[in-house]
Amino acid sequence: MSVSRRHFLQIAGSAAVSATLPRAARSETPSTRPIHLVIPYAAGGINDAVGRPWAERVRPLLGGVVIQNVGGAGGALGLDMAAHAQADGYTIVMGNVGNLIITPIASAHPLYGAADFEPIYRLVSTALAIVVHPALPVTNLGELVAYAKEHPGQLSYASAGVGTMNHLAGEMFKLQSGIKDLRHVPYRGAAPATNDLIGGHIPIMFMSCTGQLLELHRAGKIRILAMTSQHRLPGAPDVPTAIQSGLPDLKAESWLALLAPKGTPGAAIEHIADATRDVMADPNFREMLMADGMEPELDSNPQKTAQAIEEAVARWTPVIRAIELKLD
Repeated sequence: MSVSRRHFLQIAGSAAVSATLPRAARSETPSTRPIHLVIPYAAGGINDAVGRPWAERVRPLLGGVVIQNVGGAGGALGLDMAAHAQADGYTIVMGNVGNLIITPIASAHPLYGAADFEPIYRLVSTALAIVVHPALPVTNLGELVAYAKEHPGQLSYASAGVGTMNHLAGEMFKLQSGIKDLRHVPYRGAAPATNDLIGGHIPIMFMSCTGQLLELHRAGKIRILAMTSQHRLPGAPDVPTAIQSGLPDLKAESWLALLAPKGTPGAAIEHIADATRDVMADPNFREMLMADGMEPELDSNPQKTAQAIEEAVARWTPVIRAIELKLD
């Protein structure tokens, strides 16, 4: 599997973001110079669904937030730009397991890595849903495994693209279930994959659990068989986990976290983390996130976020090596 993106990133990297964060001390009057939050995807999707309401609620505490959507290369373009921005307390970026962990590990010549960022706050945890078209005669994960083995070479699964969490979760499912001939069909994002699943053009999908996906499930347009989370999600208590469904090692959780370029002053990091903790204390904000299938992190901090990054590296490196994933 080869996806050429290095040349594209090198050219685009010259336009690196250089924006500003407010002064660190929370007791001071909020700065008139706004934070620039880089969301490393085009507008829309789960990153915007978290980043924009966070920005709206945190503005009174931080003195202004300007959002810049930087799409391209599965989130790598925005991460690369932020990693090479000045570490003077002026730029933050939203990272996830895919763009922060998987992309650098799977790249022969990575332009950035997790070590190029200062962790600030893990905002939410997200699970993946294992979804099928209703015409497929299975109602749980065990039946899907049995059906796939009884019909070798006849099934395929969709993901949001090569090297995404969706893709790796699908490959992990294959490894743990013993299904060797389940074909991967990468799409250019979740929306076209979902449309093809609804239309019956592809039978199986591994996708981030969102409010829209849950609505489609409840309407009978798709069927969610299991979640790849450790526990059942508050927003979908009727859907079992893959662990509960007979695959005890199939855990594929992602998260969205605020990061800053390496070397950003510690006082600025703590200031943003403290303000974010205040925002997460808002029950209306938490309920909105849970309705979209996410689990808000109420008491994160830079240290806990760093630990989550280390755990993700340890979990996904063997999978990437096993499937020989190469992104450049």
